[in-house]
Amino acid sequence: MLPLPAFSDNYIWMLHDARHALVVDPGDAAPVLQALHGMGLSLRTILVTHHHGDHVGGVNALREATGAAIYGPAGEAMPEPITRLRHGEAVTALGLRFAVIDVPGHTAGHIAYYCADVDGAPLLFCGDTLFSGGCGRLFEGTPAQMQASLDTLAALPGDTRVCCAHEYTLSNLKFARAVEPGNQALLQYLGHCESLRQAGRPTLPSRMDTERAINPFLRTREATVAQAAHGFDAHVDPREPATVLAALRQWKNEFR
Repeated sequence: MLPLPAFSDNYIWMLHDARHALVVDPGDAAPVLQALHGMGLSLRTILVTHHHGDHVGGVNALREATGAAIYGPAGEAMPEPITRLRHGEAVTALGLRFAVIDVPGHTAGHIAYYCADVDGAPLLFCGDTLFSGGCGRLFEGTPAQMQASLDTLAALPGDTRVCCAHEYTLSNLKFARAVEPGNQALLQYLGHCESLRQAGRPTLPSRMDTERAINPFLRTREATVAQAAHGFDAHVDPREPATVLAALRQWKNEFR
């Protein structure tokens, strides 16, 4: 499992079995082609989570160069031809079964891919729905949709490796610390991630049990998080997680 850097902060995730490869959300073909050439791999499968250009921009070039099969969400405009997937369906690649999970919020038809066992632990490709310490902006969906999507992902096993599509971790944790300054797990994780970045290493993948402990967008039912959101927006009902999430997302949008 390799995070291939693209643009300023994207990761294109690659899995391979030493012969064949799959990639997730290839916004740029060049890093993928370079990795395939350097490792002597044949690209068989492309998985796409949503329609934004930094996730699909390299799809056509990769299809032309490799003949890879492409899978993506049923409800979004996608580079054709593509096999469209709906919640509850699955795609098999590299001998692995990836279940499709609907996670609207960032976009209306966003999906995620979950495999229960890759090298001994679960694996999640969540696109821009869940970030380490954060979540995606609500470009097309509602706070209630995003809350439901994050609840679905948070219910996955704690050892699930969370493969997000952007290296936003340090900025997200800076915001999370403003929301929960007394969260000791968060402070420890921040130190760990700062060390990784100083060494030039990715902070990802994260783990779902870590995210449940430190990510305010997965902690909207925690009193400390709800109270902080109410402090930002007095209209927040601390008993309604979606209103807490809406306030957190607006606060994060404005946070510097």
